[in-house]
Amino acid sequence: MSLHYPVFAMRKTLTILLALVAAGASAQFEKHFYNKTLRIDYIHTGTATTDVYALDEMIEEPFWGGPKTSLVSPFDYGEFKYTVTDDATGELIFSKGYSSLFAEWQTTAEAHELSRAYPENVVMPFPRKPATVNFYKRPRNGNWEKQFTLKIDPKSYFIKKENRLQFPHFMVNDAGDPEHCLDLVFIPEGYTAAEMDKFREDCKRMAGYLLQTKPYDEYRDKINIYGIEAPSAESGVDVPGKGIWKKTIVNSAFYTFNIDRYLTTPDMKSVRDLAANVPYDLICVLANSQTYGGGGIYNHYALFTSDHPMALPVFVHEFGHSFAGLGDEYYSSEVAYEDYYNLSIEPWEPNLTTLVNFDAKWKDMLVEGTPVPTPEKQKDKYPVGVFEGGGYMTKGVYRPAHDCLMKSVSYKEFCPVCQRAIKNMIGFYTGN
Repeated sequence: MSLHYPVFAMRKTLTILLALVAAGASAQFEKHFYNKTLRIDYIHTGTATTDVYALDEMIEEPFWGGPKTSLVSPFDYGEFKYTVTDDATGELIFSKGYSSLFAEWQTTAEAHELSRAYPENVVMPFPRKPATVNFYKRPRNGNWEKQFTLKIDPKSYFIKKENRLQFPHFMVNDAGDPEHCLDLVFIPEGYTAAEMDKFREDCKRMAGYLLQTKPYDEYRDKINIYGIEAPSAESGVDVPGKGIWKKTIVNSAFYTFNIDRYLTTPDMKSVRDLAANVPYDLICVLANSQTYGGGGIYNHYALFTSDHPMALPVFVHEFGHSFAGLGDEYYSSEVAYEDYYNLSIEPWEPNLTTLVNFDAKWKDMLVEGTPVPTPEKQKDKYPVGVFEGGGYMTKGVYRPAHDCLMKSVSYKEFCPVCQRAIKNMIGFYTGN
């Protein structure tokens, strides 16, 4: 009995300390924020080499689904980030990284020829006091540059309080308090009112597949999944290359950047309006289509189709982009990007490296003696290695495993490096 007492006492003390830390962090949230969301909508315009931000509107949304104890992101992910500082003290009280469709477009040939504008938005807990939001971009050299500053007066009567697209919601997976869970919202695209039962079943099927995929299967009781019953006027999605145009609720389309399988939407206003019906962390747009394709952008959305034979792994692949910031590990498929990665710096994605600073990536996961780079013929000997080819480039960018769900959706499993990145992100959102 006495032999076990010190261990029990230490565990009890640790539990108490962790509870006190969590209580202190929660108190910090209450000090700076209300339990609701401030959304900032803006227009991002420019060319391959220019960026211009223009404020559109600010909107108060009824829920805050994000964590309350992890307000400053520990992940240096994304093409952009925004920070929130308290005006009275200068204290950093919130930050988050993200990417966008505009950032991808800037790497295309078209961006050298003309200027385009994309609607974008970011969300944060609603501040109690005046605050400053700074927007940053990660240019090609990798060093953050400030782009835009916005002063927030939380009492301003210009902050809209209307919830424009209100629809009923249902639970696909109920794990509990959003504060302690990862909260996903499924938005229907191209489902008519008569197809809402199909949407429910498609959500159940997608969620079931995600929750049985490693490492998400370990966190079923920590992941809330909502569905929004928001019908479209017509069934299906736009396929411009085939002359197909549909009246849908978030205006998605294939042939993004003239790539037939790339399905996205620039209509971030509608996407956010629909998501605001529930407390959420991540947005998943489920398109009612049998066509192969989709798209996933970090802290933006994952968009995927319902009924292609590979729809399930495509969803989990795209969600890997939008949730964990995972990069594409393939290098032979057609893309519109030109020299997407600067080989003189490390990619920000946790599963890609240029070997410029490999210590910061997955070097700690290599078994002793693993050759760097790792020859393809030794893939069976080294399940975790440094294999050349990734990030749409055959040379100079390396991936962690010979195959992975981020390289090929036919593989259907994440490599150990991607699994670790996913676990780290789940821990951030759930506080575990």
